Amino acid sequence: MNEQTILALDVGERRIGVAISSVEARIAAPLTTIAAYPPERAIAQIARLVHERNVCRVVVGLPLTMRGEHGPQAEVVQRFADALRTCLPCPVEMFDERLTSVAAEQMLRNLGLKPTKIKAQIDQVAASIILQDYLDAQRTNADQTYEAPHSSD
Repeated sequence: MNEQTILALDVGERRIGVAISSVEARIAAPLTTIAAYPPERAIAQIARLVHERNVCRVVVGLPLTMRGEHGPQAEVVQRFADALRTCLPCPVEMFDERLTSVAAEQMLRNLGLKPTKIKAQIDQVAASIILQDYLDAQRTNADQTYEAPHSSD
């Protein structure tokens, strides 16, 4: 079995939600939330997590517009990911994260959390949704590229 731990980031203006995968890269879980500013400190904290958790890949949610285009926030996140690439010993990938914050907020509301608790948890839950979507997409792609052996009758 290929064991690898993947970290996902939901990069916002004030906070960065962080999620981590199981070592089998099958299940995502919220990990923490870190302050986005100053960016140098945020990058140092992410680098520490990568080192401490033996992370082999970082996935950064790319906030595309509903039409799939790069808006101003996507440009900010892209620059942050580029800065991460220069500091981390592992690959950094971008992954479409449209509507993950909305889904995270709805999930937390459905759990009956108070608005103050939702605000505290939303970023890391959004990161876990990004990561789970990424993991599921990787598995789907792997399943599609695998061809079962043909039996000769």
